[in-house]
Amino acid sequence: MELMKAGDVEEEEEEEEEGEEEVKQQQHFHVLAVDDSLLERKVLEKLLTISSSCEVTCVESGDKALRYLGLLDDLDNFSSPFSPPRLSQQQEVKVNLIMTDYCMPGMSGYDLLKRLKGSYWKDIPVVVMSSENEPSRINMCLEEGAEEFLLKPLQLSDVKKLEPHLQKSLTRCSAEIKEEETVGIGIGIEIGIGIGNVIDDGNNSDSNKNDSSDLKGDRN
Repeated sequence: MELMKAGDVEEEEEEEEEGEEEVKQQQHFHVLAVDDSLLERKVLEKLLTISSSCEVTCVESGDKALRYLGLLDDLDNFSSPFSPPRLSQQQEVKVNLIMTDYCMPGMSGYDLLKRLKGSYWKDIPVVVMSSENEPSRINMCLEEGAEEFLLKPLQLSDVKKLEPHLQKSLTRCSAEIKEEETVGIGIGIEIGIGIGNVIDDGNNSDSNKNDSSDLKGDRN
């Protein structure tokens, strides 16, 4: 029986750790799927779960997607102008990829794409899906900022092509979190310095008053 060298053991352990880390990252992927067909939503959810083991949230319309993302306050007032997104909602909801059907009642996938690209979520990858292979429609969505235009019925190979977009989005989110933490630390340091300066100014003022009193006493 051939014994493994120490270097080989270490290399194997590193590969296992990298594999575990990749699985953890995939589990943090969150996809928002938008489709008016219940069957299509179920199929898409199944494919995404199999290919990337990610979390999938399904909604049946564009306005429900906007509501979920904090871009629409009241579904009853859908025809009114969109209100600005709520910061609390943006912080609570983490989405790495949005997949939407093109043909839906009310708001089409193209209209949803345009709304997303003009909002806080503009950097989140958006994939448009359709059962109709119309070049003009495909080009229109890609020009508006869609990452991919997939033809239905979707295959597992189609969903696997989305993994780079998921990874890119997750990396961007991680960078934003680190930036927020850095800003928070900087603000904390500035506040601490400011408080320290106020205390020092107060101590200096008291010291000056004492010196002035001592001078008056010496004159008397």
